[in-house]
Amino acid sequence: MLVLGGCDSGSGSESAAGDGPSVIVPGKPGESNRVLSTEEAARQRTEDDSPNSADVAYARMMIEHHDQALEMTELVPDRAESTKVKKLAERIAAAQGPEITAMKGWLKSHGKSEQGEGHDHGAMPGMATEAQLAKLRTAQGKAFDELFLTLMITHHDGAITMATDVKGQGNNIRIEEMADEVVAQQTSEISRMRDML
Repeated sequence: MLVLGGCDSGSGSESAAGDGPSVIVPGKPGESNRVLSTEEAARQRTEDDSPNSADVAYARMMIEHHDQALEMTELVPDRAESTKVKKLAERIAAAQGPEITAMKGWLKSHGKSEQGEGHDHGAMPGMATEAQLAKLRTAQGKAFDELFLTLMITHHDGAITMATDVKGQGNNIRIEEMADEVVAQQTSEISRMRDML
């Protein structure tokens, strides 16, 4: 391999390939092979990050998942007693609103609709049931704070599960980055919420 890179002095690629181990990339039919550094080869390998079904399903589900979190945070100003809960709800809404916009934009840029066919979103991990949401809507003060925190911890746990799953099954770098953000932010918020209970 290195001999090929060393002999091809006219290609201009020997400096990149000569700095360390090199990789020969077979050319398409009728084209010659290319010699790349390991860094260039790694970049090339990640260039094909076309979304697969796991990436698309994650974006669709996370939009609905975040929507429910926003629905829950909207109840906080009128019902919560704790200032900490109110501030936390503001942070959750401030983070998840833009994430929804980003995921909708990602779906649109890849020619995908926001809703998939035949997927049961109720089966998403961490989603509050309609009965739990109804109870939250009628709760006030400390009772509201406790129920909100309990439901939101479960909700965040579910989002982390979904983000971890797509990191193992998806192929798109942007989705992986969004999943990393969800894991980092929501793990930190879970620990904050547990301290408030």
